Amino acid sequence: MGKSYPTVSEEYLKAIDKAKRKLRGLIAEKNCAPLMLRLAWHSSGTYDQSTKTGGPFGTMRFKTELSHGANNGLDIAIRLLQPIKEQFPTISYADFYQLAGVVAVEVTGGPDVPFHPGREDKEEVPVEGRLPNATKGNDHLRDVFIKQMGLTDTDIVALSGGHTLGRGHKERSGFEGAWTSNPLIFDNSYFTELLTGEKEGLLQLPTDKALLADPVFRPLVEKYAADEDAFFADYAEAHMKLCELGFAEA
Repeated sequence: MGKSYPTVSEEYLKAIDKAKRKLRGLIAEKNCAPLMLRLAWHSSGTYDQSTKTGGPFGTMRFKTELSHGANNGLDIAIRLLQPIKEQFPTISYADFYQLAGVVAVEVTGGPDVPFHPGREDKEEVPVEGRLPNATKGNDHLRDVFIKQMGLTDTDIVALSGGHTLGRGHKERSGFEGAWTSNPLIFDNSYFTELLTGEKEGLLQLPTDKALLADPVFRPLVEKYAADEDAFFADYAEAHMKLCELGFAEA
């Protein structure tokens, strides 16, 4: 059984298409694709399948959630997006923030992530502490992505490849530097760099290195390093699943 998505009006779909074009322009002009991807992920990654709370429902618009430690710097994303959001009052914040993440991947040369509109804005901000901690290892990754969110081992490795975009900022995450030499290009270089070992000036977090030490994760790292198409296919599916957590359950 596939998922059943809510039906949205023709007008709403037209607004989504227009907003997408505006987002492409903004993201290209400001070079802010990594920030928009982080906003989309951090909005979704709070989903808890046991309580059916959190998830991609626009709650990042509230200062309470923006003030969570893992969200340092995301107020910049919200501020950049607000002028476009105001042009599309009918689009939910929930859809808009996820659309920005999908466009961020597309604009930087990544795969087309399927986007289904119809998320509703919620008022209840998720509790702090649900997002993954970059200083921990594989048990922690599985606790967060599989037990809490309901994703899979393959999703974990494919989503880790999203680090091909962007860089760590000491004042936001405590880590400084980019994972790849082209942090504004979406490709499979995160995996090739990971297998090459540590390199002067490039970042490898404990959660990145942990992928190499795991008997299930490592073969996937090797597969994606060797085959960018395979990475793109799995990434698009994992990103879609992440940005639909708690929305249109199968």
